[in-house]
Amino acid sequence: MFSSIFGFFSSNMAIDLGTANTLVYVPGKGIVLKEPSVIALLNHKGSMIPYAFGHEAKMMLGRTPSEISAIRPLKDGVIADFKAAEEMIKHFISSVHQRRSFFARPTIIVCVPYGATAVEKRAIFDSVESAGAREVYLIEEPMAAAVGAGLPITEPYGSMIVDIGGGTTEVGIISLGGIVIAKSVRVGGDIMDEAIISYTRRYHNLLIGESTAEHIKKEIGAAFSPVEEPKSLTVRGRDLVNGVPKEIVLTSNNIAESISEAISQIVHTVKDLLETAPPELSSDIVERGIVLTGGGALIHGIDKVLQEATGINAYISKDPLSCVAIGAGKVLENFSALGHVVLKRD
Repeated sequence: MFSSIFGFFSSNMAIDLGTANTLVYVPGKGIVLKEPSVIALLNHKGSMIPYAFGHEAKMMLGRTPSEISAIRPLKDGVIADFKAAEEMIKHFISSVHQRRSFFARPTIIVCVPYGATAVEKRAIFDSVESAGAREVYLIEEPMAAAVGAGLPITEPYGSMIVDIGGGTTEVGIISLGGIVIAKSVRVGGDIMDEAIISYTRRYHNLLIGESTAEHIKKEIGAAFSPVEEPKSLTVRGRDLVNGVPKEIVLTSNNIAESISEAISQIVHTVKDLLETAPPELSSDIVERGIVLTGGGALIHGIDKVLQEATGINAYISKDPLSCVAIGAGKVLENFSALGHVVLKRD
């Protein structure tokens, strides 16, 4: 019954409210919105008024005049600025609804990190309800990622998922429709960006911004060195010695060196979980392998690093950036069969 209701009201949606990006999935339509989780606020007579959202706001990061603040209201996968997050969520919901305004209050499933506290979950419930939702459910990211990757979560076999997002890395082992064991570590794309900024500052006396660091990571990032055929990229920033603009050339090997600590933490988390996994599930994982999702899965060679560290085959999912949102959307579309995996407000 629930699945038919959710399928009929196409205004209902699943939201992957990520630290770096927000994705919205509408049943029957798929991913309809993919925007950076950024909002720009205008200080008007002491009141902060929403000024821009998503891609437009992200372009303003590090470039705004004093009266405008471009911020990311989520940190480590959870809400850090309640009011800004609410305005951003409200904007994204209304963007999806602009041609379906008849259904004013949708039912929404939101993805949350496995390690989110009760307070952090309540903040998400409150923000999404305040943004106009009729009902709000939460789904933990390892489960959503596993569903989105097409893993057989309801079968009596163990499946292992590693979701490397902007704020957190979620590692989980799933069987019979539930998370048997999981761990969330606050290491992800943001920590890697900070590491790249620190590297250019320490070794090249060059100050770069978050957007530049993210661009470097996407273009020439690597999980190990030496890379057989390293890519190179010209990077521009401010010379910390002379205070003038300067450019340098970085290679994949430089970036691998800078983010090595973050990669090591992810590998350590995966190995920790494998060590505590029930033996029957361990044998299933050896047979089926480890599936990687999230933007971090796109870093060159990260699957090989995990494979060498664990001795288990590691695979990158078909659409790693959208896996979590797709998984939450599939739960929404098949609520009668998969509704038990969501979390309700206490």
